[in-house]
Amino acid sequence: MKECRYYQKLEGGAVACLLCPHHCHIADGKTGRCLSRRNDGGILLSEVYGKPCALAIDPIEKKPLYHFHPGTECLSLACTGCNFRCLNCQNHDISQVSPTDVPHYDLSPETLIALCQKHHCPGIAYTYTEPLTYLEYITDCARLAYEAGLWNILVTAGYVCQEPLADLLPYLDAANVDLKSFSDDIYMQVSGGHLQPVLDTIVAMREAGVWLEITNLLIPDINDDMDMIRQMCRWLKENNLANAPLHFSRFFPRYKMQEIQPTPLYTLKEAKRIAEEEGIVHVYLGNV
Repeated sequence: MKECRYYQKLEGGAVACLLCPHHCHIADGKTGRCLSRRNDGGILLSEVYGKPCALAIDPIEKKPLYHFHPGTECLSLACTGCNFRCLNCQNHDISQVSPTDVPHYDLSPETLIALCQKHHCPGIAYTYTEPLTYLEYITDCARLAYEAGLWNILVTAGYVCQEPLADLLPYLDAANVDLKSFSDDIYMQVSGGHLQPVLDTIVAMREAGVWLEITNLLIPDINDDMDMIRQMCRWLKENNLANAPLHFSRFFPRYKMQEIQPTPLYTLKEAKRIAEEEGIVHVYLGNV
């Protein structure tokens, strides 16, 4: 465990976590929404610092990143936890559980860099769950990776406050942000969060010079309204992201959305047509 950097002490031994827009008020002995940040006697601790539950070497295209050093591989890692509650989560067995529920590795930032170099991986991807919930760990890892000449890649839903994000941005090379819809109501219904903080994250990354690609998973009758997709594409273009690759991904029944059928191919193709019509230069279809 390691003390978190982003919190405030409250009366009665409680703390307010300042990492993400939920701003969880956490009583002594309890965890925040992400399940990985615990109040221990008025000190907020990250229970997953240096304890990834998943390690793998992946093609960079799997992130997906299609325009950032294609054909290379990266060392991927994840710790348990997420600050969203997506009904369709693909990795709920590690994202929606307590750190004590799954095995983990003991991997300090220094050891992670050595492991990456041992396997001749040019970069590290923080992925699978929500890496921003263990931002202290990935920031320490990313700083050492940056100093060693390794890339830092973030695969994220982007739900974070701007001050903590600013600590990571100087070391970040590329990111894929999961823009789940362009509706605040749908964000709340499906994921339990809000849209605007995600848009703020995307803009902050672009302004910091991070290479950005966007993923939009299309769920039938949930977020596949073509007018909404058009609004999303217009926002991307208005915010100087017309050249950022946009990945429309096909939904398959997962987790608490078992009753919904896979996304029809014609829906994906229509979304691609609209995106290109609105000026998005690189549009891809995933899971097809």
